Amino acid sequence: MRILFLSGWFPYPPDNGARMRLFHLLRQLGRQHEIALLSFVQTDVLIRDGPVSQGELDAVNSFCRVLGTVPHRHFQPSRPRALLRLFSPLPRSVLETYSPEMEALVRKALHQQPFDLIIASEIGPGISTPIYVLKVNTIPCVIEDLELSMIRNKILAEDGWAGRMRHRLTWWKQRRYASHLLRQVEGCTVASYEERALLQSIAPRFESFAVVPNGVDLEAYEGDWGPPEPDALIFPGALTYQANFDAMAFFIGSIFPRIRAQRPGATLHITGRTDGVPLHRLPAGDGVVFTGYLKDVRPAVAQACVCVVPLLTGGGTRLKILEAMALGIPVVSTSRGAEGLEVTPGEEILVADEPAKFAEAVLHLLGDEALRTRLATNGRRLVRGRYGWDQIGRGFDQFLHQVVSRTGHQDAAQC
Repeated sequence: MRILFLSGWFPYPPDNGARMRLFHLLRQLGRQHEIALLSFVQTDVLIRDGPVSQGELDAVNSFCRVLGTVPHRHFQPSRPRALLRLFSPLPRSVLETYSPEMEALVRKALHQQPFDLIIASEIGPGISTPIYVLKVNTIPCVIEDLELSMIRNKILAEDGWAGRMRHRLTWWKQRRYASHLLRQVEGCTVASYEERALLQSIAPRFESFAVVPNGVDLEAYEGDWGPPEPDALIFPGALTYQANFDAMAFFIGSIFPRIRAQRPGATLHITGRTDGVPLHRLPAGDGVVFTGYLKDVRPAVAQACVCVVPLLTGGGTRLKILEAMALGIPVVSTSRGAEGLEVTPGEEILVADEPAKFAEAVLHLLGDEALRTRLATNGRRLVRGRYGWDQIGRGFDQFLHQVVSRTGHQDAAQC
C-alpha cells in the first residue's frame, strides 16, 4: 500500500515514548509498504532544541520517505488569544497549534501522488494531526494512538475545586472532539484495552478499534550489561513530562525516606533532561541522582536493582516498565503506572499505591535476591511473548489491511 503518515513528533532519535512508538511502527510498516511521512518537529526547549539534522533525516528515510517537516507551535494556555478560546467548543490546544504550513504540505502531497491510506498519529492532546485530513473523503483514514485517559485521570487526581472545573471543561471539549474525529475516519488504534473501553463509552457506535500496545526491540535488550549496583533504584523518565515530575515528587517526598531509613545506602537515579524543570519544587532528599539526558538509557536501567514507576496520572502503556522487564530488572509500580499492561502482580511485577506499601515492596526486593530473579525471569518472558515490535507490527499491519478492504480498496489491500 501507499500510505501517507502524519506525525506529531519526528520519529528520530527514538529517545522518548512518543518517538519510540512512531519509529518502530514506521519501520515495521516500511518493510511491507511505501510510506510517505509528514511530521511536526517539537522545538520546545523542554522537549528538544533545534531543527531536524541531516543525519536524523537519513535515519528515517532508510525506511520511509520524509516529504516535509514543520515546527510544532507550542500551546501556551495563558496567552490572551488562548484565554479567549476558553469559550470555544473545540479544545484550545487544537485551535492554538493549528498549522497552515502543515495543511499546505498535506494538500501538496495528496495532489502530487495517489495514496491508499492515511494514518494520522494523535499522540497526546494538543498535537492533532487528523484535523488536516478530515476533508479527504476519497481515502480511508486511521487515527493512530488516540488517547484521552490522561485528561480523564487529571480530573480524578485534582483536589482543588477550580482545578477540577478547568479539567472538566477540557475533558468535555476533548471528548466531544474525539467523538467528532471518530465519526469521520475508518479506523482507530489505541495503546491499551483501558483506552479502548474509554473511547467506546464516548463513541459507542464506532467499532473499528484495534489495540496496538507499546513494545520493545527485543534484540536491542539482549547481552550482558554488567552487575547491578547494590541498593540502586532507577526511574527512567524525563521530568519535563508532568506525570513523571508528579511521580517523583510523590516518591521522593513520601516513599524514598522510608526506604532510606532501612537502607541508608539506597540511591535513586532519575534519567532525562532537566532543562527548565523546577527541581526546587521537588522535596529535598539525600541519595537522589539526576543523570541528565542519556543517549542510551539501557546501561543505567540494567545496572539498577529495582525500577520504580510511582505514576499517579497518565495513560497508555509504560515503555519504561517494558524496557526494565526486557533488561531483567524487577519493577515496583502503582496501579496507574502498570495500567494498560497485561501483567500479573506478584508474578511479573509488584504493585502498590500507598507510600508505606510501595516502600515495603521495594525493600522486599532489595533484600530478597530470589524474588528479584523470579520477577526478572517472568517479566522477560512476558515481554518476549507479547511486546516485541515485530509481533505488534504484524497486528497493526493486519488491522490496516482490514480497514482498507472494508472501504472498497480491495486492490490496495493486497499490496
